[in-house]
Amino acid sequence: MNSRAERLATGGLTPLPLGQLRPAGWLRRQLQLQADGMAGHLDEFWPDVADSAWIGGTAEGWERAPYWLDALVPLSALLNDDRLIAKVERWIGYLIEHQDADGWIGPGSPDVWPRMIVLKALLQYHSAYADKRAITTALRLCRRIDVILEHTPLYEWGRARWADLVYSLDQLYELSGESWLLMLGERVRQQGYDWIAYADAFPYREKMTEAAFRQLGADDDRYLASHGVNVAMGLKAFPVWSRHGESHHAAFGRMLASLDHYHGQATGVFTADEHLAGLDPAQGTETCAVVEYLFSLAIALETWGADESLVDRWEHLAFNALPASARANECGHQYDQQANQVSCHVTEDRVYTNNGPDSNTFGLAPHFGCCTANRHQGWPKFAARLWMRSADGLVALSYAPCVLDTEVDGQRVRIEVAGDYPFGDRVDISVAATGTFPIQLRIPHWAHGATIAIDGGAPTLATAGSTLSLHLDWAGQHTITLMLPANIEVNSRRHRAIAISRGPLVFALAVTEEWRQIGGQEPYGDWEVHPLTPWNYSLEIDLESPALTVERRSTADAVFTPEGAPIRLHGRATVVPQWTFRHGAADTPPTSPCPGDGAARDVVLLPYGAARLRVTELPWHPPRT
Repeated sequence: MNSRAERLATGGLTPLPLGQLRPAGWLRRQLQLQADGMAGHLDEFWPDVADSAWIGGTAEGWERAPYWLDALVPLSALLNDDRLIAKVERWIGYLIEHQDADGWIGPGSPDVWPRMIVLKALLQYHSAYADKRAITTALRLCRRIDVILEHTPLYEWGRARWADLVYSLDQLYELSGESWLLMLGERVRQQGYDWIAYADAFPYREKMTEAAFRQLGADDDRYLASHGVNVAMGLKAFPVWSRHGESHHAAFGRMLASLDHYHGQATGVFTADEHLAGLDPAQGTETCAVVEYLFSLAIALETWGADESLVDRWEHLAFNALPASARANECGHQYDQQANQVSCHVTEDRVYTNNGPDSNTFGLAPHFGCCTANRHQGWPKFAARLWMRSADGLVALSYAPCVLDTEVDGQRVRIEVAGDYPFGDRVDISVAATGTFPIQLRIPHWAHGATIAIDGGAPTLATAGSTLSLHLDWAGQHTITLMLPANIEVNSRRHRAIAISRGPLVFALAVTEEWRQIGGQEPYGDWEVHPLTPWNYSLEIDLESPALTVERRSTADAVFTPEGAPIRLHGRATVVPQWTFRHGAADTPPTSPCPGDGAARDVVLLPYGAARLRVTELPWHPPRT
């Protein structure tokens, strides 16, 4: 093995080794819910993991067990949970010990795609537990992949998701200095789908019809390139391949802009149920697409640094779309979530392009089991990158509560971030170190009037949308207090509808929920959710000066529930009788201004992630004088 190589990327950020940053406060409780729920127990009862062919069983031997392991490795490290660590060691140990003589790992045909996921798990395991066997195993597997691709080029899912493999190859190169990995990366790129050209053409600008879908096969580029999860994963191609020469930052921006323009939703995700599905807020977004989009954005931040627009979108997905996709106890999830989601029920008359009747119900494996295994990566990979390393110091990207125990230039550093961000405006940061180095603090673009105070000194103004660089002698103990005030913002949507946000939180009109179990066995049962109160409201609001009342509550154990949400908004609205169901979902919002029936009622808007029934894109009308 050659000496360690230089990093390929310049000017970007590096994640801390897994375990050096650990979640605290509400975020730790969120990850603990995962450990206590499906993520921490799938290997005990769900055949596709418990009896996986990857560990010598007879069940599915393709992507599901690798997906689960790719999430469990960082979850175990962030929580430092002995039970989860033992599970990880058993699985990784089995893969290492049962690697074929030629380097291949796992069952089945020479399909490279699921091995891409295994590589990510091995590299995270090395990051967390410094086990050199993981690197040796990964290198041997990549040698075998190189031989296979010479004769059997990437196809289907591997062809669309090639950037995940190159991301791992780059990490292995930086760890080992083995230059053949870069040549393999070039082969992979040449065999993969051209997402960078796709950004300029962007051929899928409307919802795919069922008739058009039926004409496509799984190996058809039109199928692969309109498939929502492939698109979310394909976004990695831009930052990953930028590390090999020409920057594709501008093309990445065009890709995001096109997704927003033709398929975007208020939370920053795009619709895809299963394929790109247009702008209607009743169309769905697959949970796998949410977590893969999050990871693609994280890789973009690693490559290009703390780009405010990317950090803002990353937070939007994490604090809204991610928690909305699961039951509060993390014992069930949806295949598809909807921005305007007013009933979660089994229906043959459905708005989706090609997803099944149970796609927006909550359960163990509604519609298809990929999300059952894959969705658990969302929180751990987000939490592990709240802070990252710059060339000479540390960078704060998001202020969810956490604790860092790390080193900068050989000196020990401990940083504690306290508060209930993003639900509250105050962030307290304590720093204990032994020397001088820069700490960069992101001031979000929405935080107008932000202030910073150091060691109890007078607060000074900080510019919204900027990065503060504090190059100080941190010897001893120091405190930083950030105030990040957020205003209520009214965002325009189609048909002159509006969406409400405050800071990184999107708010939705809450609909009282009735949960009905329709199958399965608790705690992993299958559930419908039905509305008990009207959902077809028009919000009474002055768009220039929205007079919604902010209510704050103490941070509860489960912040993403109607009862536990630490912040909510109060307003007035009228019912719109003509706004009803269509194809099992809320019809397109009527064009505003829309006065409704004239009888104003008090309504509550909850954070999007706290409401499983919600209306996010609302018609509106001005206040009556």
